Amino acid sequence: MSRVGKSPILLPNNTEVMLSSVQIMLKGQLGIISQKLNPLVTITNHGGQLKFDPINESREAKALSGTMRSLVANMVIGVTKGFERKLMLVGVGYRAQAQGNILNLLLGFSHPITYHMPEGVIVETPSQTEIIIKGIDKQKVSQVAAEVRRYRPPEPYKGKGVRYADEIVILKETKKK
Repeated sequence: MSRVGKSPILLPNNTEVMLSSVQIMLKGQLGIISQKLNPLVTITNHGGQLKFDPINESREAKALSGTMRSLVANMVIGVTKGFERKLMLVGVGYRAQAQGNILNLLLGFSHPITYHMPEGVIVETPSQTEIIIKGIDKQKVSQVAAEVRRYRPPEPYKGKGVRYADEIVILKETKKK
């Protein structure tokens, strides 16, 4: 059995869990999030602890118990603290501006880029070269950050482009004649 799947999840006091045979729904101070359940894993709630058990002893069921536990643990963190990804714009003239759920980017192209945020994801721009993407769903927040980064990934010679705040770009040496 998965070692991750063996450990239970402790629910904080302000978090409610609603279990059905098809999905699990968590409600916390930041919002409500739900996840479809896999039929090979059973989830039981014992006084504020969620326990994940495989239905049978198959390899797939054992692996999915750990996967489901990780997904639900991320849901608990999402509804209590939330998730955040920070992006930095490096380059002359590179700017970002948030207007509601729209992110306007100037990345050196001949046209500005407008990115519409999906439901449940909030964008902020504290300065023109910083982008903060927030939400309760870790997968959505990370996917939006990856899509914004994909417009202009950091290039290897000067390091210009959109990068994660904690990303280290290794610069290449220029050609010698």
